[in-house]
Amino acid sequence: MKLIYGLVFSAAALPVCAADVVDLAALDRIVDQGFNHSEIATTVAHLTDRIGGRMTNSPQMREAEVWAQQRLRHWGLSNVRAEGFEFGRGWSIESSSVRMVAPRTLTLRAIPIAWTPSTQGAITAPVIVAPLSDERDFEKWRGRLRGKIVLVTQPDSGSEPDKAPFRRHANETLAQFDTYQQPNHSEVERQKLLQRGLFDRRQDEFLAAEGAVAWVRKAYRDGGLLHGEGYGYASGMTPTLPGVELAAEDYRKLARLAKTTAVPELEIVSNVRFHDQDTQAYNILADLPGQDRSAGYVMAGAHLDSWVASDGAQDNAAGSVVVMEAARILRALNVKPKRTIRFVLWSGEEQGMLGSAAYVERHIATRGALDDPQLARLPPYYTWTMRWPVTKQPGYDQLAAYFNMDNGSGKVRGIYTEGNLAVVPIFKQWLAPFASMGATAVVAKPTGSTDHVPFQSVGLPGFQFIQDPLDYGSRVAHSSLDSYDHLKIPDLQQSAVILASMLLLSAERDAPLPRMPLPSRPNDTQPFEYEDDAAH
Repeated sequence: MKLIYGLVFSAAALPVCAADVVDLAALDRIVDQGFNHSEIATTVAHLTDRIGGRMTNSPQMREAEVWAQQRLRHWGLSNVRAEGFEFGRGWSIESSSVRMVAPRTLTLRAIPIAWTPSTQGAITAPVIVAPLSDERDFEKWRGRLRGKIVLVTQPDSGSEPDKAPFRRHANETLAQFDTYQQPNHSEVERQKLLQRGLFDRRQDEFLAAEGAVAWVRKAYRDGGLLHGEGYGYASGMTPTLPGVELAAEDYRKLARLAKTTAVPELEIVSNVRFHDQDTQAYNILADLPGQDRSAGYVMAGAHLDSWVASDGAQDNAAGSVVVMEAARILRALNVKPKRTIRFVLWSGEEQGMLGSAAYVERHIATRGALDDPQLARLPPYYTWTMRWPVTKQPGYDQLAAYFNMDNGSGKVRGIYTEGNLAVVPIFKQWLAPFASMGATAVVAKPTGSTDHVPFQSVGLPGFQFIQDPLDYGSRVAHSSLDSYDHLKIPDLQQSAVILASMLLLSAERDAPLPRMPLPSRPNDTQPFEYEDDAAH
């Protein structure tokens, strides 16, 4: 038996390394600072209530970039800076409204779709329901859309929730996450993903060529929620037609009326602005200097950008303030770790992990270029893992660990190891003192679609925490409900305490965390698979 952190473990069940043993007093100081002197509530209130939704390169995001640097400097962090990368156009909503004006007058719940242009006043026209989900749908509607507002989503019958939208993970649920997921490299599925990435632009070109005056899609959640995501941000890629999203219930109302003799007419006003003064987006970085310059650094990050249907609170002011609070805690304690601890607030995550991918390309590793110029314009979300070879940059060996925060405001319940078997016993040991706070799970399952992916995909130890879901995925993320009211401040305090502790443990460890092999082009897992031409 071996005594670690004052707890007893079986040496056979949990391999340990003396280099990972730390004084519990250091964690106690983090706990005291994080719970008794927390600044999370006021920090996140300023970011959400005062600044609000932060679309990449919008005026609100620019304000957030300046404010974040001011706070980090105020807390005493070093080398606080903004690091730019090419992004494209800023975009913001000034005002908007959508009304049904026939067969009766009714104000509808709507939001402009990001990076679509203004209506230049009011557009009034009849609707036509013309579902478009694939380029093969275009022929069906050719010649029928001129002068129309096109409803492009397939109408459905709606749904009533059969489970509570707010929940916390039960222990048995966490246990189910600990399943190793074998990689699946399917060339057919890759091509499908790429075509989906190109579809929005091709739909806009088709509708404009057909003489449509605007287009409307249905919100993907019920309950009157709105989202407004869009991806025409690159310079020279701005959509031609105004687009709006309607609440699902309002959309279905129009679709039902369109089946009658009383075809609806809509009045759309979308007053939006593009911001082209600076096409660079900016990641915000700050350091807590280490004592051994040759030991490299560990890093924590979260994306500062958001969508703008609301204030971007759970997604991802929550993660951003946890990273900022971890920085404040460790600086307030005047820790002097072996490795530098770097804190970063990413930009452009919502458009496809652009900020973190740009950091990796600049400092860590490059990936091969794509031959197709259309595919090369897609966000890294679509193409990052399809580009070969992976080539190390001089800074590749300097990054010892990366921890990401982007699952809402629920408390930390554990960590995904992303299939890295060697870190499992280390993380179990590090989380053991936090069992009473609910953080126990160290699971093999990977998770994706956020800023640890570019690091993980080039072989570096990049990790995302498991958090209680609350109502993040069910109704809040990206939606018009994403405001301060849906944050759980005690959960955010717990997350900051655990993040600060994991960073300190990583920074003090004699050796960097174990890495996966440098990735190389994989074989097709499904070499005999055929594309289903009938599938949309």
